[in-house]
This record gives sequence, C-alpha cells and structure tokens, in this order.
Amino acid sequence: MTDLNTTTFPSAVDIGIGGMTCASCVGRVERALKKVPGVTNATVNLATESARIAFSGDGSMEARLRRAVRDAGYEPRTPAQMDAVDDISTWAGFGPVALGLLLSAPLALPMLGDLLGRHWMLPAWVQFLLATPVQFVLGARFYKAGWHALVARTGNMDLLVSIGTTAGWALSVWLWLSATDGAMVHLYFEGSAVVITLVLLGKWLEARAKRQTTSAIRALHALRPETAHLIGLDGEVDVPIAEVLLGDRLVVKPGERFPVDGTLQEGQTQVDESMLTGEPLPVPKEVGHKLTGGSINGDGRVVLQVTAVGGDTVLSHIIRLVEDAQAAKAPIQRLVDQVSAVFVPVVLVLALATLLAWWFTGHPFETAVIHAVAVLVIACPCALGLATPAAIMAGTGVAAQYGILIKDAQALERAHKVDVVAFDKTGTLTLGQPQLTNLLVPGSQMPDHDGASPEDDILRIAASLQSGSEHPLARAMVTAAQHKNFTIESPEAMRAVPGKGSEGVVGDATYCIGSLRWMEELGVDLGDLGAQSLEQQAQGATVSAIAERTGPDAAGPYVLRALLAFGDEPKPGALEALAALRARGIKTVMVSGDNRGAAEAMARRLGLRPEDGEVMAEVLPGDKAALVARLKLGGHTVAMVGDGVNDAPALAAADVGLAMGTGTDVAMHAAGITLMRGDVGLVAAALDISDRTVAKIRQNLFWAFAYNVAGIPLAALGYLNPVVAGAAMALSSVSVMTNALLLKRWKPCAPDPYAGHPGATPKKATK
Repeated sequence: MTDLNTTTFPSAVDIGIGGMTCASCVGRVERALKKVPGVTNATVNLATESARIAFSGDGSMEARLRRAVRDAGYEPRTPAQMDAVDDISTWAGFGPVALGLLLSAPLALPMLGDLLGRHWMLPAWVQFLLATPVQFVLGARFYKAGWHALVARTGNMDLLVSIGTTAGWALSVWLWLSATDGAMVHLYFEGSAVVITLVLLGKWLEARAKRQTTSAIRALHALRPETAHLIGLDGEVDVPIAEVLLGDRLVVKPGERFPVDGTLQEGQTQVDESMLTGEPLPVPKEVGHKLTGGSINGDGRVVLQVTAVGGDTVLSHIIRLVEDAQAAKAPIQRLVDQVSAVFVPVVLVLALATLLAWWFTGHPFETAVIHAVAVLVIACPCALGLATPAAIMAGTGVAAQYGILIKDAQALERAHKVDVVAFDKTGTLTLGQPQLTNLLVPGSQMPDHDGASPEDDILRIAASLQSGSEHPLARAMVTAAQHKNFTIESPEAMRAVPGKGSEGVVGDATYCIGSLRWMEELGVDLGDLGAQSLEQQAQGATVSAIAERTGPDAAGPYVLRALLAFGDEPKPGALEALAALRARGIKTVMVSGDNRGAAEAMARRLGLRPEDGEVMAEVLPGDKAALVARLKLGGHTVAMVGDGVNDAPALAAADVGLAMGTGTDVAMHAAGITLMRGDVGLVAAALDISDRTVAKIRQNLFWAFAYNVAGIPLAALGYLNPVVAGAAMALSSVSVMTNALLLKRWKPCAPDPYAGHPGATPKKATK
C-alpha cells in the first residue's frame, strides 16, 4: 500500500504571514520559501500579508513551508488567524499608538513652544523616562524584525527605524550624561520617540486601509448562508451547508439566499443575481431553470435540486478567481522587487556617508548623527511594497462587484494596452439563439408516402440528424421540429466534421448537413436554389444545406434536398458597446464562420464597417487562434471576446482573453477575464478598470519613489529633522493606500444610447 505521507503531488497553498512591513520583507520571505525543496514558485503579497506557494511534495510540505516562514523571522498564520484578522474592529491595534502619542506629546510640546517664543524644555530625566518606554517597549517590534533581517544578511524598514531611532536615543543619553552640572544641553529624545509613534500610527492606518481593500472578498464570503432547509425523510429540516449533498432537494423561502447551485423543481420566482452579474434587475425563474448559490430569492417559495456544492459552486469559483487575482504579482512589480533588493543596503551606505560628511566638515558629532538618522527614517520602503498590490486588490475587487472577474494581474495590466478587440459573432455579439426562417426545397421534390410536404419531411430529417448536437443552428432545427410536434429519431452512424457539419443515417438513407462551403467540397449542385441562397445571405441569413447520398448502398454522389436559412438578432446594447470601444480609439473586428454575405449583413446591423476590414468571415473554429496571431502582427495588443468551446484556443492566444460568463466553462478557463453576464458593454468596462488600475499603480510608484528621491537628499543636506522625516515616511504609505482605495468609487460608464447610430457625434473616452 502506498504511504500517503510520502506520495508526491503538485499542489498549491496559501499561507498568512505576520510581521512583514515593506517590500524588502516580501523579497526575504519569497527567497526563504523558494529554497524549500519541491517549491516551484512562491509569490508574497504585502497588502494581503499572505503567500501563495506552488510545490510538488508530500503531506508534510505545508509544515515545512510554515517552518521556513518562521525561520525567516516572520509569523505563519493559520486560516483561523487570517479570518480573525479580517473580522477585527476598526479601532483594533490602536492601543500602542495611543500610548505612544500620550508619552510623545510632552516631548514634542517644547518644539511648539519654540515657535511661540516660549521655552518649555523638560528636565533631562523626565525626557528619558518618557522616551525610553516608547523606544524599547513600543519599538520592540522593530528591534525583533530588524534583528531577523540582520541574521538573514538583508535589510528592511524595521532595521532602518531601529538603527535610526536607537542612534537618536543613545546620542541623547550620551549628551545628558556627559554634560557638566548645570549645563543646558539640547537632547533628541523627542526625535526617536515621535518617529516610532508616527511609524506605528502609519502602520495602523495602513492596516485599516488593507482591510478595506479586502472588503470585496469578505462581501463574497458573506453571501453564503450558514444553513439550508432540506426536504428529508421526516419532512423539512434545517441542516448546515456543509452537510448538503448533490441531488438533495432544498426549500428556499422568499427573501432568502439560495444556499448552493441547483435546478428549480417547484414554483416560480424572481431572482436577484446582482452579486454575480452586477445586473440590478431581477431575473424570472421557472421550473428547469438554473439557480446560483448566493443570489436572492424573490417573492416565491421554491424547491431546488442541488447540482453543485462546496468548491464547485459558481460563488466559490468567483471567490477563487478574485483571490487568485489579488494574490498574483503584476509584471510591473518586478521593478519594485529589483529596487527593494538593494534599497536598504544603499540607504545604510548613504546614512553613513551623511554622518561622515557632516562630521568631517567640522560640524558637531550630534548634528551629523541627527542628519544620518533623518536619512534612515525617511527612506523606509513601505510605500514601494504597497503600491502595486493595493491597487490590484482594489481594482479587482470593485470589478467583481460589477460582474467583471479578473483571473490574474497579468491580464489586468495588459488590458489597458489593448488597441484591437476581436469578437466572436454567435452568442457574443448576437443572442446566439438563431431561428429557422426559411426552408427551400428543389421544385422537383414530391410529397412523401404519408402526404407530408417536402419541407416537413426535410425538417424532420434535419432535426433527427442534429438531435445530439449543441450547436445553435442544430438547436434551432430541433426547436422548429418540436413546434410542429414531429417525431425526432435518433440518427445512426453519426460523424461530425469540425467546422463543416455532420453526416448520419436517418431511416434508410444517409444524409449530410452543413455549410455551403462543405457542400461545394462534396460536389453538391445547388441548381436553381443557388440564386436563392445568395439572396438569403444578402439579407443577413446564415444558410446551410442538407444533401442525401444516392446510388447503390448509399455510395454514390450527394444530391441536394434543401437549403435552410437561419436568422439571429444582435444583442441589446451591442451596437452602443462597439461604438464606445471605437470612441476609445480601439479597432473592433467581428469573427464569424458564416459566409461573407451573411457576416457582413449582421456586421452592418452592429455598426461595423466591412470595407475597413472589421469583418472576418468564413473562419473555421480551428483557425480563430491563427487569426488572432495575425491581428497581433505589427505590435498590436489584441483582446479576444468569445463564449464557446471553439473560442478557447483564440482566447488563450490573445494578449487578453475575455469570456462571456453565459458561455462554456472551457472558454472561461482559457480567458484571463470573465464577464459574468452576456453584456458586450462590459468589454469596455473591463478595459476601463484596467486603465484606471494601472494608472493608480503608476501614481503609487511615482509617489513612493518621489518620497525617497526628494526626501533622502533633503535629509542628508540637513533640511529635514527626524520628526519631519518620520511623518513624511508614514504619510507615504498612507497616501499610497488611500490613492488605491479611490478605485472603489469606480462604476462602469453606461454607453451612449445614440452611439453608433447615423448622425451621432463620436465622443472621446474619459480616462
């Protein structure tokens, strides 16, 4: 028997990490995790204070990863501890800050007195008694983390703070003890105490902001009810959600949330699915319709049969996607990682250079130390580590509220560069519910033996051939036959020809049904229906044909039996959505497997211009990925929007793949962004939130670098004392978090209802 503890398997795990303070900490934890044998990748996020580790190992791997985190000087957290952090109150952790403010205020008071021409200097021993608890009790966390950084031969924010404030405190003690009796000396206890207090205040404000960035995840978790009304052997009983099984029948009362995914079995209702799709209008549900866990039941008592539980539900999938995106590291973060790897050692060298430069130029030693301390304090790289993840968390969180699920940070960062968007036609730009609009048979055909018309006979055969297919045209044929109450047979010897059609036996005859292009390859003569097929296509119809194989043993040529014309309708809002993209300067292209006439007719209804190359017709499913590759030539950044299985290769080949949530799971897995409702307008919204998120990242990085680029020289030249430097450093982190949180105010812009119509005036997109 195989020992489960020694079996190796690929897996991934999330571990909460306490004690990280800056980008240098992130790099140190990542290096420690990657050194563990079996780890293939490790990504640490400062904003979520967690690590996602991919590894191949045995059952003890997670324990070894946690040990590696602890050995690096940080605290690995359990899931329960991470949940507790999310649930803490707004003012949690303010106690040390309040104590620091209380002890530091008397020390800072003389600074205010100097501005007013008053001398309120406290005795040296009083300053010592006030500053020392702040330095070594409230500041103990900096010494602990700084020591671990030294042991690991690296540096972080804590090391800079502990060295700088200790230097200020020790200098004050030395000046106090070495002064002659009765002499008035200027001490710097207020500098070290106020700096530590300001840093603690900044970290507390930062922690509050972090909890706001994770509010989207917490809101999604809150959508899960804790109990369900199960119809059991003894009637209706309440059971925990964890005990619900596939196939169970559950009662959901008016106003309650659906506990899991299921199919409506009894009753009818209106369902609020805004948590999934961002669509505020309730959706009517009848028997047989799908119900999604977390959505809200309207005014009807209904019974559902469970189809998915636990991690397989749609809500769990959404939560997993958002968590993955927030845990991922954007490509732009590589720059921050490279800078932070050398940042602290460089700052230490600059501080030493500042000390020596001031001292050797004849200034008092205490003046040189104070300027060096100011350099150490203002250079703390907290803001650098928060700039990117804070913006990504805020952006992906608010996007999820409006039905835009961003799978990874790479898709989010790339989307703002998109200048070409390719749309699959059926189901994406159109409703994807074509109807059989015309059935044309050659004039020589006669009614069959039971008196049925040739059209009815062909429709019955076509529906039988397509009864097992999920293609929209196949469903249209089956629906048309069902409306006439025809008996649909099960075909034999069915053979599907990808991108062309299918062949099978119905009754005693062999038929093929598919595109006109395939009929041409098979040598089928359209005869007098050729002109009518062109006329139907010119009107925007999609035309297929059905042919019967003739000759002994059905081995002869195919003979045309009928042409079938199908019509589809554009999705509501598709015209305006495409016009909105064009107003942003983005080229739009429709990709269709239809013949060129039908494709161009539909394109014109959507406001596209075939003469400008905005229609790609007669594209086989297998060729869509190659088409995307051609569009990428010349340096274009291409987004592909689709919903079907055959769109998956193209979605994966595009720079950014956007899958309609109303489509297939395969398409959603291949895409980097999923649009939870089939609204084409969400494409422009997804590009817009990408635009704004990347803008916030750049703004944050600019400010984070600007604080240091401007602050370090000012501190080194003596224009900033340690107190002002500490305030500036704390302000840098808080400003970065606050700037990122502004994304939570984002809302998708409603498209102009007149956009794309004749006479409409193009408007430039707002950034």
